[in-house]
Amino acid sequence: MNHTKMTKADIVAKISEKLGMEKGDVQATVETFMEEVKTSLEAGDNVYLRGFGSFIIKTRAEKTGRNISKNTTIKIPAHNIPAFKPAKVFVEGVKSNVEVK
Repeated sequence: MNHTKMTKADIVAKISEKLGMEKGDVQATVETFMEEVKTSLEAGDNVYLRGFGSFIIKTRAEKTGRNISKNTTIKIPAHNIPAFKPAKVFVEGVKSNVEVK
């Protein structure tokens, strides 16, 4: 099975086709959704979408890294990153439908 990628434009086109909505309206909705998720995470709030998954803030612990070009160790401070945690039903759907390469 050949896996391809899907872009925001592809998502907009599919939603527009399925719902019979103008692409411009769908694009504005998708972009506003993304902005709201981003704004929530930047404010420290996780976003939970039942049956889909959660956009969460993960904390990375402080660790020691290496600057290879200077051959020195550097301290990487603890920091937060955004992450997506798929719902169990989402994971099971991918497991049972997508062939392992």
